[in-house]
Amino acid sequence: MIGFAAGCLLGWLAPAFAVKTEFLRDIFLNLIKSLIAPLIFSSVVAGIAGGGGAKTVGRLGLKALVYFEAATTLALAVGLLVVNLLGPGRGVVIAQAAGAAGALPAAHPPGLAETLVHAFPSSVVASMASGDVLPTVVFAVIFGLAVVAAGEKAAPVVSLCSSVASVMFKFTDLIMRFAPVGVGAAIAVTVGRQGPGMLSHLAILVGTLYLALIVFVALLFLFAGIVLKLPMRGFWKAVRAPFTLAFATASSESAMPRAMESMIELGVPPRIVGFVIPTGYSFNLDGSTLYLAVASVFVAQAAETSGAAHFGIGQQVLLMLTLMVTSKGVAAVPRASLVILIAALHSFGLPAEGVAVILGVDALMDMARTSVNVLGNCLASVVVAKWEGEFPAKAAPLPE
Repeated sequence: MIGFAAGCLLGWLAPAFAVKTEFLRDIFLNLIKSLIAPLIFSSVVAGIAGGGGAKTVGRLGLKALVYFEAATTLALAVGLLVVNLLGPGRGVVIAQAAGAAGALPAAHPPGLAETLVHAFPSSVVASMASGDVLPTVVFAVIFGLAVVAAGEKAAPVVSLCSSVASVMFKFTDLIMRFAPVGVGAAIAVTVGRQGPGMLSHLAILVGTLYLALIVFVALLFLFAGIVLKLPMRGFWKAVRAPFTLAFATASSESAMPRAMESMIELGVPPRIVGFVIPTGYSFNLDGSTLYLAVASVFVAQAAETSGAAHFGIGQQVLLMLTLMVTSKGVAAVPRASLVILIAALHSFGLPAEGVAVILGVDALMDMARTSVNVLGNCLASVVVAKWEGEFPAKAAPLPE
């Protein structure tokens, strides 16, 4: 926030000098791009192989995954609806250096057939080197299934991928220590070039995300309370502590122990809590998924204002499907969704510089999306317990 405020002042009071700080923004974006391939590959492989494969997941896992995908699809639908109705990116101009990676596309975005062919790489090394996330994910999924099929012989591979994923999360954390400088430079360049009026667009973007998250949570609560007849008042009392912790720290991982404890106190069997909530941290990122929908369409709207081709609903749906896969496993790291967003924008020919515009207010959005991630995973454990017939008709009283 200090970097954001300093950048706003610099762009307003000394716009000529502010534009010259663009290299700091570019360094920060390049650092994020550098970790995309190893982070996504190792996370996807470790997640698939570490889960033991579909056959070992069983009935409980199938029910959890069905709910996860239904919830994330609802999050995508709400995000797309709200961002297209409010149009926070319309009128935003994205300035780019000549020849910069992720430049505004001259042609229309690729169609469905082209995207499907492109998803299966002839060289995964080339895809990783170019930061192309979709082929990397497809290769990682197939590789992860092959690791599961290989059994014990592939145990070192699972251990290696898990270690690489842990290292890359720490790498992300180190890069995010440079975030105040990157944020300050990004907003300074934006305000320096476009004037203080740009801040109103960012305020609309934040408001759009919060509104979409409120609508999404309200729909979830209506479904759980009316259709499943779950005790939503008791659930909210149980979840408010981990929800608040996640909002304050912008890290789902920091709230996980308290979330699991609260759900057990609410009456969810420990075996269901121990399976559903940790699995949900990879497969049920409702808040992050909704954020990615809003942020990516915001960049697409800004790109169109800047002269790019129209990014229609069909292309938006394809982008959302990509984000549903690539966003798995990033909940533990604050602002790691930026990595996924940049990678997806690059794959669809949208300017990565659009993320630099968002950087200034990303901390405010990260707090909201992370807390909704935690709330969604807690509710998932209750829904699965109810589905299994193992949730008490009356929730146990919670200690004050």
